[in-house]
Amino acid sequence: MNRYESAKELYAQIGVDTDQALKTLASVPISMHCWQGDDIGGFEDNGGASGGIAATGNFPGKARNPEELMADIKMAFSVIPGKHRLNLHALYAIGQPGEKVARNRIEPRHFQPWVDFARAEGIGLDFNSSFFSHPMAADNLTLAHPDPAVREFWVEHGIACRKIADYMGAQLGSSCLHDVWIPDGYKDFPADRMGPRMLLKDSLDKMFAVKYDPAHMRDCVEAKLFGIGVEAFTVGSHEFYMNYVAHNPDVLYLMDSGHFHPTESIADKISALLLFEDRIALHVTRPMRWDSDHVVLLDGDTQEIAREIIRCKALDRVVIGLDFFDAGINRIAAWAVGMRNMQKALLSALLMPHDTLKKMQEERRFTEQMALQEELKTYPLGDVWDQFCEMQNVPVRGAWLKEVERYSAVHFPERA
Repeated sequence: MNRYESAKELYAQIGVDTDQALKTLASVPISMHCWQGDDIGGFEDNGGASGGIAATGNFPGKARNPEELMADIKMAFSVIPGKHRLNLHALYAIGQPGEKVARNRIEPRHFQPWVDFARAEGIGLDFNSSFFSHPMAADNLTLAHPDPAVREFWVEHGIACRKIADYMGAQLGSSCLHDVWIPDGYKDFPADRMGPRMLLKDSLDKMFAVKYDPAHMRDCVEAKLFGIGVEAFTVGSHEFYMNYVAHNPDVLYLMDSGHFHPTESIADKISALLLFEDRIALHVTRPMRWDSDHVVLLDGDTQEIAREIIRCKALDRVVIGLDFFDAGINRIAAWAVGMRNMQKALLSALLMPHDTLKKMQEERRFTEQMALQEELKTYPLGDVWDQFCEMQNVPVRGAWLKEVERYSAVHFPERA
């Protein structure tokens, strides 16, 4: 008997069908973020990331142009089991040679190469407006800026991005999630909190005025607790966006696991939101001390997020994306580690006897509940995961890293 068959029998004893778990996992797309590949640089030459976010490290091999970035993304997908999605930021627009694309004037044509790439790979695209790393966002104020001209610029940017997201979804036949996150806030205690939030609400209302077919595009808004340079006050807080979504049912709420207090878990918030929203979105990351966006590990926080999605039977209602940027290690390997770990977390959750555990809780059999949950930690998840990788024709265990290292040895020296 091989290792998978042995694991299958063991899980069957607690009422878990491993074959069904693998089938379900194969149907779950995760949106992989393009900005890990070039340290959130983009193609605008605006000096790199800003607005309270930063990639640290100088590992060789950073993608310098669209061709290199696309090649690296393709390489990463080749060692990640299953079929996934690609998440783009607006600052990755691709203009004609010599063309300087104003961010409030970007058009679908500037993303046609990405649409072509996605079609060739057989994947869907997601999209993000880029309200940072730009001269018009130099003081960490965009949609809530007191200057009407600045707000108008960024409203125009958001309107342009929504058109692009709609185009992507229509072209690829897969609804594109368009995310809005802004860095707006103040470094020290503000004299007025209501005013900036009134401006943000007005800007969002203008930006979302045109309705699009949700089969092509869905909007979402992303809150944040604080960031570098906005430590005292963030305009787009959790409470602000929760209420905005409640009054604008066409807009989804996106939770980033690094955008809350370190003692908060977004896993706890999933069921609360799903009671009132038809769909929600996640950016899964690993905040070390704040929103530092480390590579996703198979740690307790990631596993609890996955468990809550599965417990709520919400795989079709939760859009899962990743968001981290580590320039201190091989960037392609970072993608692979994060994506594979998110999948492992989902598989671990799919291999839990949730109905049994729920019944134990309802009957107040807490001793048995805890004992079973602890025993599950040493069940042969790895053997089931290896079977999944073999079924999806990707390298098993550490063999994927050898593939990435071979690719890097050929391509990275050219980028020095």
